[in-house]
Formats: sequence, C-alpha cells, structure tokens
Amino acid sequence: MSTEYDKLETETRESFGKGAARKLRAAGKVPGVLYGHGTAAQHLTVDAHALYLLVRRSNAIIDLQIDGKSQLALVKDVQRNPVLQGKPAIEHVDLVIVKKGEKVIVDVPVHIEGESAPGTIANHETVAISIEVEALHIPDTIVVSIEGLEEGAHILAGDVELPKGATLLTDAEMLVVGIMTPAAPSLDEDETAAEGETAEAAAEQAEEAAAE
Repeated sequence: MSTEYDKLETETRESFGKGAARKLRAAGKVPGVLYGHGTAAQHLTVDAHALYLLVRRSNAIIDLQIDGKSQLALVKDVQRNPVLQGKPAIEHVDLVIVKKGEKVIVDVPVHIEGESAPGTIANHETVAISIEVEALHIPDTIVVSIEGLEEGAHILAGDVELPKGATLLTDAEMLVVGIMTPAAPSLDEDETAAEGETAEAAAEQAEEAAAE
C-alpha cells in the first residue's frame, strides 16, 4: 500500500440510529459508511478531528485502517451540521473504495490565477468542473489563467486544460470565466451617494449637539 496517503484509523460500528450517532459525536467520533466494488457496506467510526483535517481538501483519498488492514477510499460525501460552528461539525461521511487504475467521476474546484487587462474584472461563473479521472490522480484544483485577457474574453469548460487522461463531463459550452469592464456609476447613483453622505454628516452633527 502506498504511504503517500494519510492514514485514518477506524472502528467497526454496530450501533445505529440517531441516538447512537449522537453518542458517537459527543465522544468526538463520526459515523461513516464504506462501499464500492460490489462489497457489502461497512459501517465505521472515525475520529472527528482527524477526519476534519483530512477533508479540508476536496476529493480526498484516505488510507483507511480497518481491522489491521489498509484500504484506499475516496471521500464521496461529507455531511456537516449547518448550525454548529465548531471546527469538526461533521455528522457523517460516505467513503468509496478505490483501486489503482480505475477511474472515478468527481467535481474539481476551479482556481483562477493571473490578472486580466487593466480596468477589467473577471466573473467566476463556474466554481467546479466535473471530470472522469484516474482515482489516484485526482487534482486538488483545475487552474485557469486570465493573465492579460481583454474585455469580452471568455473561457469555456471546453477550453480548460485537464489532467492527462481526464475526460470532461461538464458541458463544454459552460462559461467558466468571463472578462468585463465594470459599468461606470450613473449620475443618479452619484447624486444618491452624495445625498447619503450629507444626511450622515447631518446626523452626526445632531448627535454631537445633543451630547453638548
């Protein structure tokens, strides 16, 4: 087994239901399920903090330690508590067995680098692109350069350079980035802003006078 993947210790989970899950989370654990390759689903428990550190990057591949054996798995889905603000805040994790040479379908974040032409801005329209790629060669991000692009330029999904061997699944005509020049504020907007500043100044003067 390759040592380049982060290891994650697991325990077999035998108690189910909301009550059991709450007890696990209270103890700093997260319930999860591992499936794939025609095997029966394995219900596992992992350390919440360790899992949190590993899933900060998208499409993480983890070396699961199950009953003393190693199994590579792709983090397919992470269910988070939208209310809790604590760092882990993970309620459940879905993991899929992966093996060398096989391909998987994943959504990879798009990262924009460079600066477009002076006076223009880049509208980031598509934040992730769906691709089919070898499981053990999933990129962390797909980089798109906008260096020097002029107003009206656009980059479509089909224009993006993919990792070797990857296949684009997102519509090739999907707009990823568009370059535009911000519209100048209208006279009415300028007047409204000036009136707002005047009213704010008057309010401050009134407060100072009342305080005296």
